[in-house]
Amino acid sequence: MPPRPTPGAPREVLEVDWPFFGELCRALALRVSAQFDPEIVVGIAKAGVIPAAVVASILQRDFTSMAVTRSRADVRPTLVTAPPPASIKGRRVLMVDETCDSGDTLKLALATVRELRPAEVRTAVSFRTGAYEPDFHALQTERSIILPWDREIVVGGELVMRPDYAAWLAASGQPVAKTSR
Repeated sequence: MPPRPTPGAPREVLEVDWPFFGELCRALALRVSAQFDPEIVVGIAKAGVIPAAVVASILQRDFTSMAVTRSRADVRPTLVTAPPPASIKGRRVLMVDETCDSGDTLKLALATVRELRPAEVRTAVSFRTGAYEPDFHALQTERSIILPWDREIVVGGELVMRPDYAAWLAASGQPVAKTSR
């Protein structure tokens, strides 16, 4: 879940496009490979599955996922599917999410994976946006993140910018681009 702007002064917003997302994945894969050789990459669904699959492909490693969700930004996350497969036991695991702010999602995912007794487990995120320190990150920022796969939703049969994202952009003084389809 991308970080939510806090009440008070508007946060700057970083709109990520597909080419920039690709560069972030390449940078993250390079950082990981310099210090860790995972045997399997676990993506944290929903948004973390996309960078995890790309990183796994770049590293040429096995890929699996697990789903962690929260109903609201101020609620602790919960596991919503079965944990990753038991085949991670004894293997080096890299867990990937898109954004890490409080670390609550990564902590829950880590606890779940550690129950399966991997040989080693490390964490990686595309964006580090808060105090929690994953093992690897591609970019550190305090800005709110709008991801290319999460920018638009279907309303009434048409693609529109997510209302919360449009509000972020308006609050930060950035122009809100119309969806053209």
